[in-house]
Amino acid sequence: MEKGLTYTSKTIVDKTNTALALGSGDMEVFSSPAMIALMENAAMKAVESELPEGSTTVGAMMQSSHIKPSAMGETVTATAILEEVEGRKLTFKVSAADSKGLIGEGRHIRYIVDRERFLSKL
Repeated sequence: MEKGLTYTSKTIVDKTNTALALGSGDMEVFSSPAMIALMENAAMKAVESELPEGSTTVGAMMQSSHIKPSAMGETVTATAILEEVEGRKLTFKVSAADSKGLIGEGRHIRYIVDRERFLSKL
């Protein structure tokens, strides 16, 4: 797998992904949990076409800031760029933005796993 793989995921702020709806706050603005999920989705999508048959990636660590609110109706994008590959460990630079600019950024680690083996541990 090569460094530099990238993907951008997007969503619209609505009643399902606000801080109020997700319990991370009490206002109807884009929630930190929703931003993190969007960042993870971008990282997952960035590498999915490069994975061996039967494999997927799972999130292991997220370090992020959420520096600005996004209002209802706003489109939010999250971009992940693969920066480091160490065996099964993948490290991504992630960022999120809305029409007014950067709203969050950080680092995300995912691991490549075999789906069946992973699920057999449940």
